[in-house]
Amino acid sequence: MDAAWPAPDREESNGWVLRAASGVTQRANSVWPREPDGGTGQRHEALRAARLWYRGRRLPLIFQVFDDPRSTGLNAILDGEGFTRQSETLVMCRGNGTQAADQPAMAQPAVAQPDVEISMAPSDEWLELWWSVDGRGGPAERETARSILTGCPSVYAMVGSDDGVPAAVGRLALPAGDAASSWGGLYCMATRPDARRSGHALRIMQALLSEGDARNLAGYWLLVTAANSGAQQLYAKVGFREAGRYLYRQERPKRHLTGC
Repeated sequence: MDAAWPAPDREESNGWVLRAASGVTQRANSVWPREPDGGTGQRHEALRAARLWYRGRRLPLIFQVFDDPRSTGLNAILDGEGFTRQSETLVMCRGNGTQAADQPAMAQPAVAQPDVEISMAPSDEWLELWWSVDGRGGPAERETARSILTGCPSVYAMVGSDDGVPAAVGRLALPAGDAASSWGGLYCMATRPDARRSGHALRIMQALLSEGDARNLAGYWLLVTAANSGAQQLYAKVGFREAGRYLYRQERPKRHLTGC
C-alpha cells in the first residue's frame, strides 16, 4: 500500500516512515509507523523527530494508524497528546486462487469490458475526472497528485457515458517487477456525479480486475472510508471483504498565548 501511493518526499526514522507531498492527500502526508510497538521512550523520541520533520515542511503532523494490537502503545501516547481521530478507513481484499484460512475467499473471475478504455498512464481526461471528484486544490496540487499516481506501475481505466463524455475512472496499482503471485491495489474509483447509478463503476472494476488477472496477480486490495456504505456494497458484489482498518490521527494546532 505504501509503494502503491508513493510520497515524493520520504524518510525512515526510528522504525517510522515519514511521508510528504506538499499536502496532497492524507496518505502521502502522514507518518506510517512501520514498527509501532517500540518502547515508550523510543516512541517519544520518534514523535519529537517527526514533529520537527513536518514543521520544516510546514505540514501538520498526521499518523496513519492501523487497528492493530501493536498500535495500542502508540495510540495511548497520541491520546495523551490530544491527537484527533478521523477518516476511519477499511482495507478490503479479494483473493484469487488458493487462499489461507484467514484470507477472503476467491471471487468469480472478472470479465473484460470492451467499452472501457485501458492505458498505462493517466490521460488528461482521466486525471480531470478523478480530480473533479476527489481532488483538493488547483493545478499545482493536481500535478503533485499525478506524480504520486505515476510513482509505480499502474493500469488506468476510463468509461464514457452514452454521449461519449468520460463518466468513471479507476486505477490498478501493480507491484514492481514480476507481478505473478503478487497483489495489486485498486485506487481512484471515481464517477461523475450525474452519471452515477448507471453501472459505470462496476464496469471499471471488472476491467481493472480483468487486467490484473491477465497478469496473474494473486489478489487485490482497496481502501474505502468506513462511512461510505454504498461503495462497500459495490466492492462486496465483486468479492471484496474487510481485512483491516486504519484511521488518521492529527495533531491539534497549538494555541499561542497573546496579550500582556
